[in-house]
Amino acid sequence: MKTPLLYKITRPIISIFVKIFFHPIVIGQENLNINEGFILAGNHTSYFDPLLLIACNKRCIHFLAKDSLAKGIKKVLFLNMGIIPVDRSKKNPFVISDAIAGVKDGNIIGIFPEGTINREKKNPILPFKMGALKIAKESNGYIVPFTIKGKYHLFNGKLCIVFGKPRKITKDLEQEKKALESEITKELERSY
Repeated sequence: MKTPLLYKITRPIISIFVKIFFHPIVIGQENLNINEGFILAGNHTSYFDPLLLIACNKRCIHFLAKDSLAKGIKKVLFLNMGIIPVDRSKKNPFVISDAIAGVKDGNIIGIFPEGTINREKKNPILPFKMGALKIAKESNGYIVPFTIKGKYHLFNGKLCIVFGKPRKITKDLEQEKKALESEITKELERSY
């Protein structure tokens, strides 16, 4: 997976946009200093989440994203930003194998394991799907958890992203899923 030209052009613009308009607090950015491929996995709060992640990292992030973004007029934009389309209505073995190959080739794969934006008020996160963990285990790549806290309100500085310590997936995937969900839930409960 190459870094698409459109990504190279727009990443600095996205970074400036996010920093000027949302003033995010970034904690644990040093956890992104990995000189190999890895997976970013965390909670999904808004359509702006990918922009926040792009602004925090100078390397290209290939996001797994719903396949509707790769259709119609949006196709040109999103495919040239390096997304990996996912048909959420069925299993996607080729998507997982492409992502595993991407990590092995030194790329960053961005995943929101909830599968959609969490609009539920009562649950801090939705149950995670296994894709991020499968990719990490099969590629022997690191997974870097992230937690997005606060809201995307203009100029208020009440948005925070916390990057956890990178780790390899060594246990049963169900145990690892529970551990990842627990880590992000606990981080959501901490003040910043």
